[in-house]
Amino acid sequence: MRYSVSFAFYLLLISTPAAYADLIQNAAAREHISLNGQWNIIIDPYENGYYNHRYEEHKWGYFKNAKVQSPSDLIEYNFSLSEKIQVPGDWNSQQEKLFLYEGTVWYQKDFSVKKKSDKRYLLHFGAVNYQAIVYLNGEKIGSHEGGFTPFQFDVSEHLKDGDNFVVVKVDNSREHDQVPTVNTDWWNYGGITRPVRLLELNSTYIADYHLQYDDAINGWVQLAGKAIAGKSVKLEIPELNVELDLKTDKNGMASFLEKGNPELWYPNKPKLYRVELEFDQEFIVDEIGFRTIEVSGENILLNGESIFLKGISIHEEAPDREGRAWTEEDARKTLSWAKELGCNFVRLAHYPHNEKMLRMADKMGLLVWAEIPVYWTVQFENEQVYNNAENQLSEMINRDKNRASVVLWSVANETPNNKTRFKFLERLVNRVRELDSSRLVTAAMDTQTGKNKLKSVDDPFAKIVDVIGVNQYCGWYSDKPESCAGIRWESPYKKPVIISEFGAGALYGNHAQKNARWTEEYQAEVYKQNLRMIENMSFVRGISPWILKDFRSPRRHLPEIQDFWNRKGVLSEKGERKLAWKVLNNFYENLNFKE
Repeated sequence: MRYSVSFAFYLLLISTPAAYADLIQNAAAREHISLNGQWNIIIDPYENGYYNHRYEEHKWGYFKNAKVQSPSDLIEYNFSLSEKIQVPGDWNSQQEKLFLYEGTVWYQKDFSVKKKSDKRYLLHFGAVNYQAIVYLNGEKIGSHEGGFTPFQFDVSEHLKDGDNFVVVKVDNSREHDQVPTVNTDWWNYGGITRPVRLLELNSTYIADYHLQYDDAINGWVQLAGKAIAGKSVKLEIPELNVELDLKTDKNGMASFLEKGNPELWYPNKPKLYRVELEFDQEFIVDEIGFRTIEVSGENILLNGESIFLKGISIHEEAPDREGRAWTEEDARKTLSWAKELGCNFVRLAHYPHNEKMLRMADKMGLLVWAEIPVYWTVQFENEQVYNNAENQLSEMINRDKNRASVVLWSVANETPNNKTRFKFLERLVNRVRELDSSRLVTAAMDTQTGKNKLKSVDDPFAKIVDVIGVNQYCGWYSDKPESCAGIRWESPYKKPVIISEFGAGALYGNHAQKNARWTEEYQAEVYKQNLRMIENMSFVRGISPWILKDFRSPRRHLPEIQDFWNRKGVLSEKGERKLAWKVLNNFYENLNFKE
């Protein structure tokens, strides 16, 4: 099955903006004012700053950032005297009293700008978990739902020349009709967790672009603004001597197809090309790799060659501190661990990770499985929940569609096998293929049948995806470790399979016999036996064991072992290597994959 590039790209945003703009590509490369740094916060568990005593939206809520003008004024809040917190960052790891807090926190920041009448201004957020309502100078600009994808608003009409202030109502409360729903196995980090920028753009500007390779370099550039038809956009790839003068159509889009012979991107040689875009004195630079990905029978083909994905799963937690990861150094250190382990592949679970992770994967040569948090049991029968999931999917694909590292879009993890779920996920798969037909679609499934020594991949949804993900925990949640190697698997689907999760929990430094749970020896034995089992699964084309590093989870209560940590990492929370690290590393170093 071969995939060609999609030349149309449509973006859906769950927002209620007063002024709305399509999501911009490569926001960090644009002219901008950074709003990162110290923000004032008010912790508001009763949402007193939003609702009045009748539980109606208060017209004089905290978003007004009101100041006392006379001694008789009654104003029961003051951002300037309130606590401060770092943005980007989660509140749970920055203040001990907020470690378990779920609810509303108000964020406020003052900033100044020399406003230019011929410019447009977009207020861009990398991510806010989970619901955000954004106000500029006391006026509601818009809202966004979803904790891991970017969003923005055109604030040109609301911005003042000189002093301004922005207020964001952030609410990470878990609800049944959200994506993810109330029950997960990772920490619900609240806050403005990724960068905030005020973008300064021309009245007409390059909003989006997409470059891909499929026997030729092809793609498109999209303008936004007042006058977008019949405009000239320059696209250059100097190293390939590509110089194009593109003309936009009536919708502001210019597509292209350029014959060429680029050096293709491989994990062991991740070649990136400098791509330059220029329009109306706006100059944008990106680094983009070119490669193909396809499936043929039970094989995954990278640039036409069959490949085995030697992977590891990763949560978005900082490698050398507690809390959400977001910096370039976080990405470099985390992915360096994956490379040292012997990986050519990472599964970024269970939600879209920050953009720096994807760009670092491009540079370091790691293939990526990218996923949205349709996790366990969301409300599959709820159309609003579907729209939310599709929106998060669209925002993820839109942001990362130029990253050579991304080869798999995942629409779900461990969802129940029923007709309602099937229709829900089938719609998401169709949406992926509308938005990006150049990559493969997958999902992690845990539906298996069989008894004793024979098991079968058994999920009707496997018929829909290109690559089947299978989560199985032989030796931990089922069977004994010593029985795993003797289990035989079959798959009726004639498609490549990735064992997307297996593993066991172990506390670093806890040693005993290999039959004692929570010891490094037990975890290592689970790895040994599962890897022997996998060697006998002829249709497996990759694995991503669970997980690189111990991570925070409110589900994990065992004192002196878990203490709110999921202990399935091959590294401790401090980056210390457990015995299972060596087992997996040896497997990857000695793997001799042949079709």
